[in-house]
Amino acid sequence: MNHSNLKQQNQEIVLAEHPSGLPTENTFKINDIDMPQLKASEVLIKSIYVSVDPGMRGFMNKGDDDAAGNKFQLNKPITSRTVAQIIESNDDDFAVGDIVHGRFAWQKYQTVKIADIEKVDPTLAPISTAVSMLGIPGLSAYFGMLTIGQPKKEETVVVSGAAGSVGSIAAQIAKIKGCKVIGIAGSAQKIAFLEDDLGLDKGINYHQTDDMEVAIKEACPDGVDVFFDNVGGELFDAVFANINKHGRVAICGQIAEYNADNPPQGPRPMQTLIKKSARMEGFVVYDFADEFDAAKKQIAEWYNAGQLKYKENLIEGFENIPSAFIGLFTGENIGKQMIKTGDLEK
Repeated sequence: MNHSNLKQQNQEIVLAEHPSGLPTENTFKINDIDMPQLKASEVLIKSIYVSVDPGMRGFMNKGDDDAAGNKFQLNKPITSRTVAQIIESNDDDFAVGDIVHGRFAWQKYQTVKIADIEKVDPTLAPISTAVSMLGIPGLSAYFGMLTIGQPKKEETVVVSGAAGSVGSIAAQIAKIKGCKVIGIAGSAQKIAFLEDDLGLDKGINYHQTDDMEVAIKEACPDGVDVFFDNVGGELFDAVFANINKHGRVAICGQIAEYNADNPPQGPRPMQTLIKKSARMEGFVVYDFADEFDAAKKQIAEWYNAGQLKYKENLIEGFENIPSAFIGLFTGENIGKQMIKTGDLEK
């Protein structure tokens, strides 16, 4: 691997202002920065694939920095899940050329501590999947659907945001378990992806549907046994109105409300939960951290056996990270929104 070309310009993308409502290009700023100096127990990495996720929007709000360090600070680099390659190493366990992943800064090159990185196993699946199918999105789908949803053969499962990185995997896992699966998405192209590519039983385009509650009832004449919700808002109300006795609801995300200054006050679900003996549970994927490795192996097995497909919406160019993030909220992505920021060094 030739490092003589490491005089390349390094860049970072920082939070320029706290967004109000939908983030804009003004929310972000690109700076030219120096190449970092390597310290003990560190590696120098080059970003290859950067992931953007809707849940990052909440970290951009103004407010006290929380203990978990989740808030992004003004004029500091934003961080997200990234696949990178080691360019220089000060550690025997990590060699130059190794592929790693972790939550890294939006920088072309950076030094990171050994404690903050994990190796990517390139034999499981393509390396980009470390932040998509085999990363937080795939793991969220896996644990939310299987541990909370607990789908049983021939049950009816509804997934909102079904063409996204989490929803598309969750819906396919329900199909693998022998369920009837209905996916909700927001464009004709996404519905075609759900029905034709992923083999879901039906896709419902909420932009083309006047009464979602009725549409769900028609698509699910036997009611809804499992609801995997990535969206919230009025879509939640429509599906929840059709929930069956002993139904399970996994609350994974609420993208409908991430940019709302005053989130809408919807129907309260408590009475229905009692009447239907139903269960609703929110979760953070790190609740299941001890089981990540087993889950990755199972997902990779399904993928390599042709039972599970994944789609990446890959955008080229480091400078396009902000627009790719904003695009998450305008509904343009099918599958996992990712940015390819560099090529692997030979």
